[in-house]
Amino acid sequence: MMTEQDTPSGFLLRNLIKGLLWFAVIITAYIMIEGYLEETLSHEINHLANKKVLLFSIFTVSEIVFGIIPPEFFMILWQHQGDLLAYIINLSVLTVISYGAGVLGYYIGITFTKSHLFRKIYSKYLMQYEYSLQKYGMYLVLVGAITPVPFSAMCMLAGSVQLPFKRFLLMCLFRVFRFAAYGWMVWSFPNWFD
Repeated sequence: MMTEQDTPSGFLLRNLIKGLLWFAVIITAYIMIEGYLEETLSHEINHLANKKVLLFSIFTVSEIVFGIIPPEFFMILWQHQGDLLAYIINLSVLTVISYGAGVLGYYIGITFTKSHLFRKIYSKYLMQYEYSLQKYGMYLVLVGAITPVPFSAMCMLAGSVQLPFKRFLLMCLFRVFRFAAYGWMVWSFPNWFD
């Protein structure tokens, strides 16, 4: 959450650092247990990784409901299989799903701002970001796109205050850059420690 003293760049930097630290914890844990996973659970991991429709469905629901499951989990599953082309295709599908969930979140914000369900979600999850959205507008959507701040929540808020749609779509493109950067790191970093 942004405080009165925060500058947009300070808020972005703080959340970017948090995101990179979270990512570092995930990658470090994966690297530390990769050998164990390879020996004991390789068959199960590959079996799960091959259930793409199920995984994409779970990811879609997660992205619509505030990004409950980090996309890095799915990236690690597919990195474990070692097929770069399949990894890139799967990562591209995840990116499209995330971007689409953001656009859907924008329309949810527009459509359901007056509904009882939205007011419940708003008071429980979104209210903390409203002041920041009014003060920083599209910049907060950018922060949601590239940091761990809930992207879908930022998109719902953007829709609820009806930020300009074309500019909103442009800010959401930064989500693509985030997935590309994190995807590259998930693919590359474990190989650095072999």
